Order: sequence, then structure tokens, then C-alpha cells
Amino acid sequence: MSSAPFKFKQFEIKQDCCAMKIGTDSVLLGAWASVEHHPFAILDIGAGTGILSLMLAQRTNAQLIEAIEIDTNAYEQCTDNFENSPWSDRLFCYHASLLEYTEEVDDKYDSIVCNPPFYSEDYKTENASRDLARFQDAMPFEHLVYAVSKLLSENGLFSVVIPFNEEKRFIELASKFNLFPSRILHVKGDSHSNIKRSLIEFSFQKRELSISELIIENGRHNYTEDYINLTKDFYLKM
Repeated sequence: MSSAPFKFKQFEIKQDCCAMKIGTDSVLLGAWASVEHHPFAILDIGAGTGILSLMLAQRTNAQLIEAIEIDTNAYEQCTDNFENSPWSDRLFCYHASLLEYTEEVDDKYDSIVCNPPFYSEDYKTENASRDLARFQDAMPFEHLVYAVSKLLSENGLFSVVIPFNEEKRFIELASKFNLFPSRILHVKGDSHSNIKRSLIEFSFQKRELSISELIIENGRHNYTEDYINLTKDFYLKM
């Protein structure tokens, strides 16, 4: 894979030292996560390259955007990406595990975003960093919703992207921590494929649930109008 930075319209991201590269999931979540409540403080859990933090820095006037990353190489690269962005004064990355951070921090966040590792197969590859980024035992869903329940402000929003087949389990788990879905976006590669991803927004308030669908392509590299409208502020060629 090329070591050249991934260039967006207002920032670029180096990812050669990160096990998990930039993918559609993160770009969709960063563009879809609600900012209409004008968050002051944002937390990015499992930051990787820092893409979600950078997208939300572009989309908001949040004064504090903090990220957590446990992998040393990814943490260092995320910090570098933050420092080289137009919003370096608002972005901070911490080298810590999620539970460690949760126990040590008293702050509350108006918005929390996460693109968690979600492959739960019981085998590992030869690449330890990729395993850490990819496999669910690096950040079990139970740990994630527990941490969010402790770190999210009373009127805050938590946005996450997970496999569609995990949606029901994740919502049931979140409800045990008084987190309830308010918006869901079902993502399909094309009109003939099955739903692949669920983007879910949670809050502590029970609200009427809004469910919508996004199809990415009409054909190979022939992107739908909905996908273009969602991501055009970021992708260079949109």
C-alpha cells in the first residue's frame, strides 16, 4: 500500500504506521454523526489515524476534541496528523486503554464517536497491530457502552458504526446502560446487496427512532447522489 498521505479537501492523513487504514466506515460516521446540538467537547474512542476527530473538527466549532488510542504506533501517527492539521489547537490524543481512560477522567463529552474493532473470530493473524485494531477482544462492546455511559453528558449523543448483524445485540446491550437509539442508518454497497453496516446514534433520552438507508454505489465507482451529498465536503473527487 502506498505510504503517501490520504488527502481530503481540508486536511490530509498519514496512515503508513497504522494497522487499520482509512475506510468507508469512518468517513461515513464522521460525516453522519449529528453536530446540530453544537458540541463543546467531543471524544473519539479508538482513534486510529484520527480521521473521525479531524472530520468533526472540520464540521464543528467544538473547543475540545479528544481522542484515545491504545496502539503505540497509531497513537504517534494520530498525534502527528493532529499537529499537522488546521485545527491542531483543538485536537488532543491520549495513549491509553478505554477502561483506563474512563476510570481516570471526570470530564463529560457532548459527543462521542467510535468505529470499534468488531471481528470476533477466535483466530489471530501474524500482525499483532492489525489484530489489536481489528478483533473485538481489543474493545468488547460491553466495555464500549460502559465507558460511554460514564463519559457522555446528560444531553450528549453517542454515534457508532457496527456490522448490521450486530445491531440488535448492541442496542440491547446499550439499553442496560440507559442508552437508547434515536437514529439509525443502514448502509448497503449497492441496491442489490444486503445491509452491511449500521450507523447508530444513542442518547440517554428515549426518542422516536428514525431509520434510513444509504446505498453507496449504483455501479462500480458510480456513486449515488445520497453518498455524494454525505461525503462531498471531504473527498477530493466528490
